[in-house]
Amino acid sequence: MSNEELKANVLLVDDEEQFLKVVSQRLGMRGLKVEAATTGEEAIKKADQRDFDAIILDLVMPGKSGIEVLKEIKAKHPDLQIIILTGHGTVEAGVEAIKEGAIDFMQKPVDFEKLMKKIEEAKNKRFLIIEKKHEEHLKEILQSKPW
Repeated sequence: MSNEELKANVLLVDDEEQFLKVVSQRLGMRGLKVEAATTGEEAIKKADQRDFDAIILDLVMPGKSGIEVLKEIKAKHPDLQIIILTGHGTVEAGVEAIKEGAIDFMQKPVDFEKLMKKIEEAKNKRFLIIEKKHEEHLKEILQSKPW
């Protein structure tokens, strides 16, 4: 996968600012456009204001938990693809995150190759969902015309 192929817009959400800095830089070096948020509230606000291909979300943060943020974002933006990346994960938390709409659950320290593959999968899945909605909308328009 080349940097030209990926070019995804990613929101990285974690309360550990050093982690955000390092991961943002590494993802940026791989050709991704990365925005960061240090709280769940900030992540929700950014998801409402901007179009992201994927959100990489920590579970344990002050204020709203990752699960609460996941639920709120998926309720407003069901097409957004969310990857949970946490250092405090349990099997139960992973199962709950997947049930609530996350596409994957990964543990820190992060395996960048695996994360890049997951981001590419998220971008492709989101593209297919949007493309399908556009096709359905076009079909509705064409069917409503009195040919």
